[in-house]
This record gives sequence, C-alpha cells and structure tokens, in this order.
Amino acid sequence: MAQSPRTTADSRLLGLPRPVWLLGWVSLATDSATEAIYPLLPYFLTTVLGAGAVSLGIVEGGAEAVNSLLKIWSGASADRRAIKRPLVLAGYSISSLARPLIAIAQSWSQVFAVRVVDRVGKGIRSAPRDAILAAFATPQTRGRVFGFHRAMDHAGAVLGPALATLFLYFYPGSYRTLFGLTIIPGLIAMALILLVREPEAAPRSSQGTPSTTGHSSAMPGELKRFFGVLTIFTLGNSTDAFLLLKLTDVAGSPRYIPLIWAALHVVKASVSIVGGSWSDRVGRRTVIAAGWLVYAAVYVGFALSNTLVTLLAWFLVYGFYFGFAEGVEKALVADLAPADARGFAFGVYNAVLGIGALLASVLFGLLWNAFGAEAAFGTGSALALVATVLLFALVRR
Repeated sequence: MAQSPRTTADSRLLGLPRPVWLLGWVSLATDSATEAIYPLLPYFLTTVLGAGAVSLGIVEGGAEAVNSLLKIWSGASADRRAIKRPLVLAGYSISSLARPLIAIAQSWSQVFAVRVVDRVGKGIRSAPRDAILAAFATPQTRGRVFGFHRAMDHAGAVLGPALATLFLYFYPGSYRTLFGLTIIPGLIAMALILLVREPEAAPRSSQGTPSTTGHSSAMPGELKRFFGVLTIFTLGNSTDAFLLLKLTDVAGSPRYIPLIWAALHVVKASVSIVGGSWSDRVGRRTVIAAGWLVYAAVYVGFALSNTLVTLLAWFLVYGFYFGFAEGVEKALVADLAPADARGFAFGVYNAVLGIGALLASVLFGLLWNAFGAEAAFGTGSALALVATVLLFALVRR
C-alpha cells in the first residue's frame, strides 16, 4: 500500500522517513541471521566438510554472482511497478527460509546450493529496496539515507556474530543448531516489511518486461564509465571468507571469529553514516577513493602480516573501506541514473559486484593454492589502486 510524499514527510524520525527506518530494521534483522553464519562458514566448509580454498571461493563467489545477475531483472521489474514492496518481501522471504538449511548440509556442494538459494532472495530484493530508499532521498540527503541503511545493515552484523559467540561459549561445536536458529530473525524481517509504505509512482511500462537495451541506452555515459571502473576494482575484491580463513588459521580456532567479525561491523556501522554524510559535502568520488585506498592498504597488510594482533588491527581498519565505499557507491549510482531507471541501474551495479566477486574469489583461491596467500592479497591490493586512479580519470562528475 502506498502513501503520499506529504504523509511520509510528516513521519520523519531524526530527519529520516519512517520507511527508511523500517527498511533499516529489516536489514538489521536479516544481517543478524546471515552474519551469525558467515564468519563460521570458512571453518565449517574446510574443517567439518573438508572443502579446499578453491571450493570456498566457488561457494561464496558463485552465490554472489547468481544474486547479482538476478538484481538486473528485479531492478528492471521494479522500474515498471508503482509498488515495489512485493518484490522486496519475496526476496527476504526466500532468504529467511533457505538460510537455516545449512544446518543439515553434509557436503560443501549442499552448502553451495543453500547459499545460492539464499542469494537468489537477495538478488530479488536488493535493487527494488534500493529504489525505494532512493525515492525517499533528495540529492542532498542520498549519502545520509544510504549511509544510514548500511549502518543498520552492519549493526545487524554486530548483533548476529555476538549472539553466535555467546551461543558457542555455552554450546561449543553446536554449529548446526546455531545455523537452524537463524530462522527467528528471518521471520522478524519478513513481518517488518509488511509495515513499509512507499510513495506511489507511475510504472515505467505496462507492456511486459523492459529490455535491457532500452535501459542501457538510457544510462548516461558517466554512469557506464563508473561501472567500468568498478569492474576493475571488483576483480580484486574477493570474498571476505579468505580474510576470515587467514584469521582462523593464525588464531588456531574459530571460537572467537564471530566476535571478531562483529567488531568489524561496529567499525562499519560507525563509519557508514559519517562516510555517507561526508560524500554529500565533498563529493562521492573523494569518499569512494578513500575507501578503495583503505582496501588496498588492508590487503597489503594481510599479505605481509602473520601475527594475530597485527591481523586484527588490519581487519578493524578494513571496516573503514565499507563505511566510505558501500553506501556512497549507491548514492553515486542514484546521482547518475535517470529517476525512471534507477532500479535497473542498481541491478547493474550489483551485477558488477557479484560477477566480479565470483571471478575474484576463484582467482584468489587459485593464487592462494599456487603461490600462497601473499600473492593473492597483493593482487587484490594492486587492482584496487588501479581502479582508484581510473575513478578520477574517467568519472568526472
């Protein structure tokens, strides 16, 4: 059910419309479930199920690629719809019901299947949700809106691992029970989506699914160039599971890895709002470049460090990359995309991230196996530096 912009404006809390807050809480609940599992997956796959580094890269990279390709379809579909909430609800529901099935997986291929279904849900929901968020933002507040949403996302990623650590403290080794319990926050997220109301907008078309060619021609050259630069960055942006794998190896046990993962998201949540608001003042490119440079430095740090204290320090610094880059990249897409094609633009943005994640993760796993972790992390750092230079050379707005 839609509501008028006036009604929306009258229900603001701390300067943000009520639907923005609700979608923030939805992401918090969903991420608390996802991130209770994610930091334990590298250990669960490699030790409990006997998978290798390449298999880990395929599981995470492949799942993200499927999710991101779906975002193109869901984004284009959202552009045709006056009401986008059904797509958002369907996506969150699929993920919430599939995710706990990791509890009964007996092989890495079964985990891969569950992760793919989970990411199918994310692929359906993300672009329509981002389009709803963009509808509640002005050019002067886009950074803050998307930064707030990322902060809530990261807050859930603090809560989930913290609860997972507490659970494993009392029930050591009960990974499968923990995975099954993640259905609870998933159901909460599904219920919250029913409360979201969005401003009514005319659908882009009533005649079938719009072609990607039509949307592509509508995207300005500046946005296409940004996607090209982002592709180079994502080729070095492998799954964070490899960072967690090195941390677990050095720590000697996965027991406190969820707590370390939660600490990272404290940094992410704290910096995301700051980074988004900063981009509203100084420009998106500057803040994105700062994030990418942090990424490059962290990967060099992981390539050269072999002590737990040093790796923990670099891991926390890693949170600044997310705070500066994630929400601000979305704000830049919203800046550059036509209003009636933002859903499709967000879909392409996420497809670039997902396909790049698949290629980067498989490449990282191969480099790790062939030349060691140092070569894999060093390659990721080099690609981030190249992308940063091209961001200023090719994306001028």
